[in-house]
Amino acid sequence: MTAPIDAEAARAAILALREAASHGDDPAPEHVYLPRSHLKALDPNCLVVTGMRGAGKTFWWTALQKPSVRRLLAQQDERLAWSESAHVGIGFGTRPSDQYPGRAVLRSLSRAGAEPRTIWRTVQAWQVAPEDHPLRACGSWRARISYVDTKPEAVDRLFQDRDAECDRRGLYYLTLFDALDRSSDDWNDMYPAIRGLVQTALEMRSYRRLRVKVFLRSDQINDKEVADAPDASKALSSMVELSWPRHELYGLLWHRLTNGPDGQVFRQFLQPGDWPSGSLDGRTVVSVPRRLVRDEAIQRGKFHEIAGRWMGTDRRRGFPYAWIPNHLGDSERRVSPRSFLAALRMAAEDTAERYPDCKTALHCESIRRGVRSASRVRVQEVEGDYPWVRRVMGALEGMVVPCRFEEIAERWRAIRVVDQLAEVADEDGVRLLPRRIDLGADGVREALEFLGVFFRMRDGRVNIPDVYRVGYGLGREGGVKPSG
Repeated sequence: MTAPIDAEAARAAILALREAASHGDDPAPEHVYLPRSHLKALDPNCLVVTGMRGAGKTFWWTALQKPSVRRLLAQQDERLAWSESAHVGIGFGTRPSDQYPGRAVLRSLSRAGAEPRTIWRTVQAWQVAPEDHPLRACGSWRARISYVDTKPEAVDRLFQDRDAECDRRGLYYLTLFDALDRSSDDWNDMYPAIRGLVQTALEMRSYRRLRVKVFLRSDQINDKEVADAPDASKALSSMVELSWPRHELYGLLWHRLTNGPDGQVFRQFLQPGDWPSGSLDGRTVVSVPRRLVRDEAIQRGKFHEIAGRWMGTDRRRGFPYAWIPNHLGDSERRVSPRSFLAALRMAAEDTAERYPDCKTALHCESIRRGVRSASRVRVQEVEGDYPWVRRVMGALEGMVVPCRFEEIAERWRAIRVVDQLAEVADEDGVRLLPRRIDLGADGVREALEFLGVFFRMRDGRVNIPDVYRVGYGLGREGGVKPSG
């Protein structure tokens, strides 16, 4: 028999949920949750991993660099046993490093005539080269690229020797690339850079143990400029998108609660008995039993004990288990785990303030307010990768959707939003504008549709998912009220 959960204790535990590390910070033990939908993405033979902002690209780029995290992953699933003994290097990432050229250096190298494929091949050679290799004597990236370009046989021998050494030791040498949007300010430079990197990743596939894994935004790979590269289909055939289906979002919630201060209480509440466990940095980390994650009927029942059965006085207002992710999803129904947890945390805070005597941990009206507040989190996430979205969506505040696109375009034209995107790029820190900005408003609409911010209805009108509509202050009859 499971033990009932005290409403105040559950509310306090949800309030205490901390945001996961970001921008390359080491992940805390309680944040290392392994969705089964991410397993294939972590396989060394998966060369390209895509995902929306907040899906986990940088998290896994960071986590895979940490031997202690890789040991925990191997303990959580035997299919990741390879990672425990792997050697992991970084070829590009969120922070400046002497392990790879930064944006300014890449621009300089490109202007000097260096081919992107040669640049990335050089980065990979630099990663695997032993300290006594001649390449290590080259003091600049330009000199290293010259060495790789003029001594192809020596570089081939370097790769062959390191591959043979890794094969004897039974380990992979994995080089990780992330945050490629920071490598260039222009799509005309971005596409060749990604194209060359994909070709380098494919070249490493010819070896037994040398691998390159590239984490990309979805819009960086979904284009003929990259997909039409020679043999690109071989890399893209193994491409995996990081996804968070509903049952994994709740699996993440259980993982965080059962690894918190009151973890034992929640384990008894969810499923009494032994829970699988591993260790990270001296701390025990329990894993949520897969039966509990897979069985949505069990998950729904447990969550409704915490949040109540309905989003109102009866079932007509919806059920919290489905209502929350439904109202946090974009046009493709994708939900950011950060906004999901933020909605719950804010709902707990609101319940404690407004409904302290509530018999459940979360009050239904507090859940609505939590989702409304979490929409701002999602807005901040998308603007982190696409700062130009703030300009074009901010201009639509107060409009009501669905509406004809001509109404949106007219609003943009009236205040010259699209015309001014390029002019204010440096001021706003915009790295990459919409890919088809040359098409004006239609190019921006196309980009917003790709991002899941806009979607077209059957009658041609534009609609906006609640998670963005609320965050940007647009109205819709019968919808969640805009934030403000």
